[in-house]
Amino acid sequence: MLEIFSLIVLILSATIHEYMHGFVANQLGDPTAKNAGRLSLNPIRHLELFGSVLLPLSLLLVGSPFLFAWAKPVPYNPNNLRDRKYGDAKVAAAGPLANLVMAVLFAAVFRFLDPASMFSYLVSEIIIINLILMIFNLVPIPPLDGSKILACFLPAKWRNKLLYLDSRVSMILVLVFVFFGFQFITPLIYWIFSLLTGVTI
Repeated sequence: MLEIFSLIVLILSATIHEYMHGFVANQLGDPTAKNAGRLSLNPIRHLELFGSVLLPLSLLLVGSPFLFAWAKPVPYNPNNLRDRKYGDAKVAAAGPLANLVMAVLFAAVFRFLDPASMFSYLVSEIIIINLILMIFNLVPIPPLDGSKILACFLPAKWRNKLLYLDSRVSMILVLVFVFFGFQFITPLIYWIFSLLTGVTI
C-alpha cells in the first residue's frame, strides 16, 4: 500500500511539475500547451507510457530503494515567448520550482506532526518525492529541465549542441543516470529534507 501511495504522489507531483511549465509559458506569451489541452491538472493528460507507468513499476518490482517517474513533456514554442533571452530558462525552471514549493509546504506541515506517526511518514514521502523530482530535473542532460536552463547561459555553439543532442543518446544518458547516478544526488536530497523538516535521515 505504501508503494501505491508513493506512486500516486509521484504521478500527481509530476503532473503539477508539467502543468507549471505550460502555465509559465502561457504567461510569457506562448499558448501552445493551452491550445493542446495540456494546461490541465488532470494527470491523464500528462501520463507517458514508459516514464509514468513502466519505469516506476519496474523499479517497484526489482525492489529499488528509490521510486522515480516522469510525465509527458508539455509542448511549447520558444519563438512565442516574449522574453527571447531567458524565456526558455523560466519555463524550464517552473517545474522544479513547483516541486520545491510543494516540498516546503509539506515540510511546514511535517514540523507540527509527531515524527513517529504514520501520517508524518506519508508526509515525509511527499516531501522526498518532490525533492527527487526537483533535483533530478535540474540535472543538465537533455531533455531534462537543467539542460534548458544551462543552455540559456551558454554560447550559441554549445547551446545548440546541448539542446539538439540526438534523442536516442539523451534517453540513454537519462536512464544511465537514473540507475547509476542517483547515488550522487541522494545526499543532497537528504540534506535539503533535513534542512526543511529538522529531521535527519
